[in-house]
Amino acid sequence: MVNGIVTNIQRFSIHDGPGIRTTVFFKGCNLRCFWCHNPETLEPKRQLQIFPNRCIGCGACFERCPNAAHEQLLDGRAYHRERCEACGRCAETCYAEALVIAGEVKTAQEVVDEVLRDKPFYETSQGGITLSGGEPLLQFDFAHEILRLSREQGLHTAIETALHFPWARVEAILDVTDLVMADVKLMDDARHRECTGVSNERILANLRSLAAQGKPLIIRTPLVPGVNDTPEEISAIAHFAAELPNLLYYELLAFHPMASGKYDSLGMDYRAREIKRPAKELMDELTEIAAQAGIQVKHS
Repeated sequence: MVNGIVTNIQRFSIHDGPGIRTTVFFKGCNLRCFWCHNPETLEPKRQLQIFPNRCIGCGACFERCPNAAHEQLLDGRAYHRERCEACGRCAETCYAEALVIAGEVKTAQEVVDEVLRDKPFYETSQGGITLSGGEPLLQFDFAHEILRLSREQGLHTAIETALHFPWARVEAILDVTDLVMADVKLMDDARHRECTGVSNERILANLRSLAAQGKPLIIRTPLVPGVNDTPEEISAIAHFAAELPNLLYYELLAFHPMASGKYDSLGMDYRAREIKRPAKELMDELTEIAAQAGIQVKHS
């Protein structure tokens, strides 16, 4: 029985592929984009999130923790993250949801059973299942089995991936995948390393290999002010995308500054805290510039 770790199974998604979909968010990612809006998906393990503003001061967590990670002080409470094993006992007793475990181990069959609850909506909207993250291909066997089981039930299958893997791994998922959605964040390799922690050479090479396979593809760029929000950058990405005959369309995704609370709950530094959402006028302008490459362009 194949299992893995997910952070969320989101029903009625309309931005992760065609139609109404259920999006399964995998835990673990091999990129470190400093603007990531899902920091709870970065580490491939369970983690405790703490939301102090929800705490009602009941003290139940002090008694439940086997490692004394929660400590009561005269002037409040302290949390020792280095002691925490993310066992979840404190979160189980926290009815105010000030303590939440990010990450749940499930079997592939359990995931698919949950996804199938909305099969009638997929059928009427030409929707299906999308694997996202995090990075689904880090849990390859789990991802492949979910998609295989979904295909058996007649579901359209899609995967959102950064493609930072050897081509053999990417190719091996294609037999159970109807649609690939991949990010191209920056064309300059040095800048890509600076902003994501990895080179983009393998990513771009895999996109070219996908084109050779003819697998339907959507390329997306998270538009982050100060990172890639220039006409030159977007034009370069769009012209690269235009070289791929399997491209359905290119999409610009506006950065949104709503992840601060998640980073704080995990005790993580958030380098994009002061970045604002790009203006609609800029999104419209860059969409027009990208379209000059002769491809269909959308933005959100």
